[in-house]
Amino acid sequence: MSKQVHQGHRARKRFGQNFLTDEAVISQIVASINPQPGENLVEIGPGLAALTEPVARMAGKLNVVELDRDLAERLSVHPTLGQFLEVHQGDALEFDFSTLVREDKALRVFGNLPYNISTPLIFHLLGFADKVQDMHFMLQKEVVLRMSAQANTKAYGRLTVMTQVRCEVTPVLQVPPESFTPAPKVDSAVVRLAPYSQLPYAINNLETLDRVCREAFNQRRKTIRNSLRNLLDEEQLESLGLVLTARAENLSIQQFCDIANYLDEHQLLKSSDDNG
Repeated sequence: MSKQVHQGHRARKRFGQNFLTDEAVISQIVASINPQPGENLVEIGPGLAALTEPVARMAGKLNVVELDRDLAERLSVHPTLGQFLEVHQGDALEFDFSTLVREDKALRVFGNLPYNISTPLIFHLLGFADKVQDMHFMLQKEVVLRMSAQANTKAYGRLTVMTQVRCEVTPVLQVPPESFTPAPKVDSAVVRLAPYSQLPYAINNLETLDRVCREAFNQRRKTIRNSLRNLLDEEQLESLGLVLTARAENLSIQQFCDIANYLDEHQLLKSSDDNG
């Protein structure tokens, strides 16, 4: 059988499908999620149900969001799993996850995310952070490194700041390509994101923070004197205690928050000229 075909389903490149088949890795991920009966669990991209089956049986009920119509249909009529699942066929990038919140049950989201949309999908999900208890995702290893990076490193960037300002980021395990069918060309890793109930950083407006990060990291090789010149002049940057010759990767998350707060407090941001 072709390595592109698993359980009778041909992996579709346009959906970024790589099916997890390593039982040891599956067990480790499920143990990390630790699903409990009655919890409000949501899986993105259940695929061929490698994670879906053990989680659904432990939790008793599971919402799944699947783009592939064939796989969504397969899950909804599954002879043993179907009774545990509520299948939502659609694009997770456009899905309103707030519709799945019930009573006082925050969402616990997990999934083996398609690597070709993982970063925009993470940003989309961060928009629901106040409704989420935690998230466990299989991602390209490079993305997990960027999410968990520290300042003064090359991996540190917009994704780092916008994730860490909202969530505690914990890398869980690394996963080699041979754990999947078909095997991706990159190493993978599982990460846990736990949204803060109280943000650890003083920030007034997350949209402004995102704008600042876009400006700074879109030209990350430039000094902040130049990369942020569309937002602040040298005198304003210095008034914030910033070194003009620093680059974006040298600024702490709180310093990015300070810049965003300054822009808001002085009403300096023009919404019409966003280059991001």
